[in-house]
Amino acid sequence: MSTIKGHCDEGFRGVAAQLEEFINSEEELGASVTVNLDGVDVVNIWGGYADAGKSKPWERDTISCIFSTTKTVSALAVLKLVDQGLIDVDEKVSKYWPEFAANGKLDIRVRHVLSHTCGLPGFHKQVSLEDVCDVEKATTLLAADSPWWEPGTASGYHSLTLGPLIGELVRRVSGKSLTAFIAEDIARPLEADFQLGVLEKDLSRVSPVIPPPGVAPRVPPPPGEEVSMADKVFANPPMHAAFANTEIFQKSEWGAGNGHSNASAIARIMSVISLNGKVGKTQFLSSSTIDHIFRQQAFGTDLVLNAPICWGIGYALPMKDTILEWLPVGRRVCTWGGYGGSFVVMDLDRRLTIAYVMNKMSAVGIGSGRGKAYIAAAYRAIGEAGF
Repeated sequence: MSTIKGHCDEGFRGVAAQLEEFINSEEELGASVTVNLDGVDVVNIWGGYADAGKSKPWERDTISCIFSTTKTVSALAVLKLVDQGLIDVDEKVSKYWPEFAANGKLDIRVRHVLSHTCGLPGFHKQVSLEDVCDVEKATTLLAADSPWWEPGTASGYHSLTLGPLIGELVRRVSGKSLTAFIAEDIARPLEADFQLGVLEKDLSRVSPVIPPPGVAPRVPPPPGEEVSMADKVFANPPMHAAFANTEIFQKSEWGAGNGHSNASAIARIMSVISLNGKVGKTQFLSSSTIDHIFRQQAFGTDLVLNAPICWGIGYALPMKDTILEWLPVGRRVCTWGGYGGSFVVMDLDRRLTIAYVMNKMSAVGIGSGRGKAYIAAAYRAIGEAGF
């Protein structure tokens, strides 16, 4: 398959064929797909172009913004601290971050933050994209804010705010920024090419994202009109996907959405969960810490996404009659993805991790048609067509 590079076991050629088909049809511009089974990359492929002008091929070390797939790694950072006995998911956030107790947030637990149920999906004050990229400012605003609903009673996707919330917890407990903690305690020991933002030396490896056509930033409705929860979150600040290609975004610490990586690195990191904590000879997390992920925290219509979803601690859990029912349900599977289509799926029962990173975005919040095709091809390869 001349347009595809990398390695693909014979039994998984369907995954490579799917990537080649999408690149040849120009549904994909450039992308990488990795399937890790029982600790081995049975698929680690890439292809296409790293730029809209098709002057640069997508290479083994090409990285791109993965938007909210970043949240899977940020959540893992908290779980790492849980495993070290430094954070308790059932403890109050204010134990670690005293200022957070202000304005009705005293009883918010760490698990509420990780499951999008703490009631802080956005900012009551008007903010700019520059404000959101200012970690100290965003953190201070959230510490002073009040919950939008009674914490723990419902979920409301914390699209932007999850980054500073997790980041401050990590900083208070470890003494490191979230950027540093992920680099030193996750990416480096796992030899994974992942970072929040982009280091100057790595800018040449970045494939800029190609926003979906015809999708304009959401703007607040005119005064006097009813404002939905989604409008309150996604229109403050209004964001266009092309912002991901700007210097301020790439230099910031945005633990909710400015991770830069490729499928190989994402699969390597998240295989920690799929392999029940042990990668190679290293026990990275205990199985008891991983068990927390599958403690259901919310199941119902998400107040921000306005769609049915099930949240565990740190990750979404595929369930029947939810937006993730196209994944295996009824077993230990957890996942999340990013705006435009990137994703990672961790199937603990099959010791399977599937990751996908691309530059040409689809107009979806979670799970593009292309992504679903790669997942289906991977499951067919292990004899689970249709799950």
